[in-house]
Amino acid sequence: MSVEILDGKTVQSFVEDEGAFHSSVDGRFAALDTNHDGLLSYSEMAQELMSLRVLEKHFGVDESAMSRGELVELYRGLFARFDRDGNGTVDLEEFRAEMKEVMLAVANGLGFLPVQMVVEEGSFLKVAVDRELAKAT
Repeated sequence: MSVEILDGKTVQSFVEDEGAFHSSVDGRFAALDTNHDGLLSYSEMAQELMSLRVLEKHFGVDESAMSRGELVELYRGLFARFDRDGNGTVDLEEFRAEMKEVMLAVANGLGFLPVQMVVEEGSFLKVAVDRELAKAT
């Protein structure tokens, strides 16, 4: 983890650079696709979400206080956002489209004023910051 300064423009610029954005998103997709079939199943995505403790870290939800059924329901809801055609798997285009929406929502939420935040190495936000810093030098 590192402390970085970023704003919505940094994130939006990263998303608009299709080469950089697709490279990062495609790499994450490939890492999640553990059986290498070109599709993400619910179990592949849920395993990643659970291991990252997404609900705790990003939404402040104490997962240990939730029942297994509640967690499954939440993760299924997240998966359904990615599975846009409802066929039970997420292909690369669906993954890209949802990640683009998520990142643009983050950019909108950050706004135009720079903020200091802790970001994880390898995260899309860290890639966006590193890309912006590389452009400045």
